[in-house]
Amino acid sequence: MTKHFSKFLIAILVTFFMFGCASQQNKDPLEGLNRTVYKFNDVVDNVVLKPVAKGYQAITPSPVQTGVNNFFKNIRDVVTLVNELFQFKFKQGVNTAGRVALNTTVGVLGVFDVHSKSGGVRTVEDFGQTLGYYGFDSGAYLVLPIIGPSSTRDGIGFVTDALFFDPVSYINDDTSRYITTAVLIVDKRAELLDDTDIRDQAFDPYAFMRDSYMQYRENQVKDGVEDPNGVKPYTVPIAGN
Repeated sequence: MTKHFSKFLIAILVTFFMFGCASQQNKDPLEGLNRTVYKFNDVVDNVVLKPVAKGYQAITPSPVQTGVNNFFKNIRDVVTLVNELFQFKFKQGVNTAGRVALNTTVGVLGVFDVHSKSGGVRTVEDFGQTLGYYGFDSGAYLVLPIIGPSSTRDGIGFVTDALFFDPVSYINDDTSRYITTAVLIVDKRAELLDDTDIRDQAFDPYAFMRDSYMQYRENQVKDGVEDPNGVKPYTVPIAGN
């Protein structure tokens, strides 16, 4: 059932991508639909995700939060490694492979970011960036339900990463996979609490989100280096962004 739905979603995103590529001057031709989905996401966020994330921050000791965040970033590094190889970024790939190996072993499955403490640098790549590397335009801006800001290119990239490259997708037990994904979402939402507060202060939060996302992704496509001090647009990168 999930596989069939995923194939259906890919087909929709490919259609949107073709539409988006024809709209080089207007990066938001789907604004009406996007704003509707944005409002839906905002309700879900305010009613469910944000309160849960704040509760998680309030009751979970800071070292535990850091360990959980490191654990999921270590998983995310696997997605980065695959896409660095696709982009022939072998120097970055060697760095990321060493990072995953060190953090998974010495760092106890990534709970401790030994690589960063040793002066290592984390890079971030996904299949949307890989498509951009090969010259695919971002296409139209696209707000995905629950997931958040994306584009037609990045939507395809997100689904590809989630289905094929994210280690979480290979957990055989459905319950374990759902629980892992739920914890991932809460962890990421807690990490972005300050960033979304900045977004909500904007005159038009939707436009702020759209413009910051497109600029942020353009910068990622160019170099793939994570800016730990940058304001990242809120999204739920189960495997992608």
